[in-house]
Amino acid sequence: MKQRNLILVRHGQSEWNEKNLFTGWENPGLTKKGKLEAVNAGILIKNLDITFDYLFTSALIRAQLTGTIILSQINQEDIPITRDKALNERFYGDLQGLNKDECREKWGEEQVQIWRRSYDKGPPSGETLKETGERVIPYYKKEIGPLIAQGSNIVIAAHGNSLRSLIKFLDGVSDEDIVKLEIPTGAPIHYIFDHAGNILNRNNLIE
Repeated sequence: MKQRNLILVRHGQSEWNEKNLFTGWENPGLTKKGKLEAVNAGILIKNLDITFDYLFTSALIRAQLTGTIILSQINQEDIPITRDKALNERFYGDLQGLNKDECREKWGEEQVQIWRRSYDKGPPSGETLKETGERVIPYYKKEIGPLIAQGSNIVIAAHGNSLRSLIKFLDGVSDEDIVKLEIPTGAPIHYIFDHAGNILNRNNLIE
């Protein structure tokens, strides 16, 4: 039985990452650095010599661009692409568009850190990481997991918190530990599954 491959990639640096703004569901594009990060991710993935069957991404352009750049790098632009808001970044509510440093000045370092890194405490009018997982994980179980079980190789280009939620599920990470997980932009994570859907190996392609 052939092994199944899943690649997770957080989008490259966005225009709002560069400006230190809370982004959430807002829709900025990639910076020049972000595009280069996507190119480098594609090169790392190409070195694995895997033929992919599907790309899944969010409804937001920064993730979509990252995914299409990767497909271009691996010369697999013709595979089906599914875009769904279930894979969107965590919704940051009232903080979206605000400068992170200014938010710390207004509400205090500790409060902003709680909003950013707590599992079940979210910003005003925004999602918690727990709530993000409550849309990401059912989508994965319904749409992506069965394809892997059938033998498909898949790339998911998404966001820090949607991928954090998925990794929590795949790796069985605790509520306390998942908030400590940092996912760099443009750094692919490679999962290998056996025919029964068990994870054989997980490897960060950039340390």
